[in-house]
Amino acid sequence: MRVVVTGGTGFVGAHLARALVERGDEVTCLDVVRSSPLIDDVQGIAMVRCDIGSWAELFHALHDAQPDLIVHSAGILSAFAEDRPQAAYHANATGTYNVLEAATMLGHPRVVFTSTIATYGPGVGKIVDEGTQQRPTTIYGVTKTFGELLGDYFWRRFGVDFRAIRLPSVIGAGRGPGGASAYSSLVVSEPARGRAFSLPIEERTRIPIVYIKDAVAALMALAEADDSSLHRRSYGIAGFSPTAAELVAAVCAEIPDADIAFRPDPGLVEIVDTWPEVVDASEALADWGWRERFDLRATVADFVAEARAHPDWP
Repeated sequence: MRVVVTGGTGFVGAHLARALVERGDEVTCLDVVRSSPLIDDVQGIAMVRCDIGSWAELFHALHDAQPDLIVHSAGILSAFAEDRPQAAYHANATGTYNVLEAATMLGHPRVVFTSTIATYGPGVGKIVDEGTQQRPTTIYGVTKTFGELLGDYFWRRFGVDFRAIRLPSVIGAGRGPGGASAYSSLVVSEPARGRAFSLPIEERTRIPIVYIKDAVAALMALAEADDSSLHRRSYGIAGFSPTAAELVAAVCAEIPDADIAFRPDPGLVEIVDTWPEVVDASEALADWGWRERFDLRATVADFVAEARAHPDWP
């Protein structure tokens, strides 16, 4: 299968590209950055510099690749998006429109979109499901909600086979800073490499988390699901939902000498507090068999091993 991954040098995109190549797919990664230590050692990936917010650049890149599947993971994350809302709109909203418009002109390849729990706004309650209203208050959440709705429109209006996964915080080796939830990954990777780390949130903070290997498996599973089994175009998934204190305890159980402290950043706490604590993924299970393989303990153990095995990753 010919697959294009937008944002292919980013954290999720790069891990997905590795997995796709390993199973024998022909992979093209589009990104404004043409290299990443996460995939520089992988043979067989075509790297193309592309600003997805530029219609001409994106269309020519997709026309050359002629994909059967586009996994659209490019975008500017939450904390950076709040600092640069116009850039976030360009990448996250205009870029998504360009991907879907190109898909209508290139034989309708399937499009899988990475959305986020940031599409939920304040006051949604601790548990969200597919019936929960999405009223985000950040530019990141707004543009991702727009992407989900736009994909649904292109599916109904033009027949684009659009599918989306609403990801919680994705953690794993190679996720650097960026995004309000980056702490949930750095609190593992920094101590694994013998460095101290300060969490910018409070001990009580609880968010849903999924390990990168489960996130990649979910994207591949949804991409391959029989369309007749899907009852919606966007699905929420989740792995586990520890408090920050429980996450730290799991890290310390794996790394007894970990140097971890709490130094809350009020601005970041305010963003994260608008997110739900638990995602009900029962519809993803029923429609396409989603089920996580890694719980908190297994995630931290595997993450630490991967971080130490790849010291050149962020």
